[in-house]
Order: sequence, then structure tokens, then C-alpha cells
Amino acid sequence: MTDLFNIAGKRVLITGGAQGLGRMVAERFLQAGAHVIITSRKGDISRQAADAMQVLGDCIGLEATLSNPEGAVALADQIKAMDRPVHVLINNAGKSWGAPLESFPDKAWPEIMSINVQSPFTLVRELLPVLRATGTADDPARVINIGSYVGLAVERLPAYSYAASKAAIHHLTRVLAADLAESHITVNALAPGYFSTRMTAAIDKAHMEQMPLRIPLGRLGAADDIAGACIYLSSRAAAYLTGVLLPVDGGLSGCR
Repeated sequence: MTDLFNIAGKRVLITGGAQGLGRMVAERFLQAGAHVIITSRKGDISRQAADAMQVLGDCIGLEATLSNPEGAVALADQIKAMDRPVHVLINNAGKSWGAPLESFPDKAWPEIMSINVQSPFTLVRELLPVLRATGTADDPARVINIGSYVGLAVERLPAYSYAASKAAIHHLTRVLAADLAESHITVNALAPGYFSTRMTAAIDKAHMEQMPLRIPLGRLGAADDIAGACIYLSSRAAAYLTGVLLPVDGGLSGCR
């Protein structure tokens, strides 16, 4: 039974893994014995984070600009040049934009959609040879897309492009899952609720103060919550799951 959730020895690429939810996930994967590659759009931040996490295990920090498809291709080229297997790809890098509807700018759409939807697609496409070489019928390669609760339900937050992009990555997950099943690659998504990160720090203070009262489990998400879900989807326990959208939101969506 202890082997059911064992991910020791797996190599995991986590985009945006230097900070926020990605950093939470990276630390727990390292503690579980995985080899971890993290990215940030700033190389120094990525390398510093990787150096700090070396005490937990084997961690490499790469620079990656995922605001355009060329950056995603460049990251994939770096990974392929390592000539090592990649067992798990976690598309976590993301960006949001908040502004009132009346003044929500057109420029808030292209970059948000590129980082949150197009780059995950491009990375999967470019890393297909690596993932196909790794996956087997009993232990598929894994793609985990980080969506959001706001892509599941309407939240009264003025983050229009972000909400739309997360709904898009949820559906893209199902489409990719159907296409890649025969290649022994599973594709699943998580829909995190509210966690204490730099992104949620930008949300209206009054909104966040009321949040624990709205969440059925009475608290914000913690590192173990998001990392535990990722570890599960990466382990033998989830080898028979694909096309699944798993909310990690304390009951916000499931208890309505």
C-alpha cells in the first residue's frame, strides 16, 4: 500500500515552480523523493529557489518566458537537451489581471490566454516525444494542468480574462486526455480554490476576509492540499484516471 502513492525517482517539470502554488508543490515532490525542474520568467529567481530547495532533494531551476509560444518551445528544447526522462509535466505558470468591466483593457487578454492556455498546449505538443518515451500502460506519463475554481463557478471578481482562460484549460485538459490516452499519457486538471499566495494577495481585502466563512471546510488551502492532489495524480494510485477535473477548494464547488 505504501507504494501506491510513491513518486520517488520520478522527474517532474513544474512551470512557475519558483513561487506560489508551484513552490508549494515543488517542495513536497522533493520531500517525496522526486527529481524536480522548476521554471520562472526570471532566471535568477528560478535558480535561487532551486538552490534553496536543494536541501530537500535534486532541484534544477530554469528560465522560461511563457507569455508567448516561442518561449514554451524554447523551454521544451532545454528539457529535451537534458536527454533525461520526464514523467510528470505540471502546467502551473499563470497570470491574472483585475480591473472593472468598464475599464478592463483589451491588452489584458492576449498575454493571459497565452500563459494560461496556449503555453500549456505548446509544452505538451513539444514534449510529446519525451512523454511518450516515458509512459507505459501500467504507469502512464502524466500531465497536470492547474486550472482554478473561478473557471468552474462565477466569482464576483473583475478578472474576466483569467476566469475565461481557466475555463478553457479545463476543457483543453479533456480534449488532450482523449487524444493522448493511446500514447500512455494521462491529462488531468486541478481547480484550486483560495490559497494564500501573491496572486490572492491582490484580491480585494474585504472579499478575502469573508472567504473562510464561505468555504465549507472553514479555511484557505495549504501547501499539503495542493501538493497532495498533485502527488496523487502523479502516482500509481491515479494511473487509471484521465480527463478528470479535481477541485481543491475546501468544498466551495462540491457543497453547493
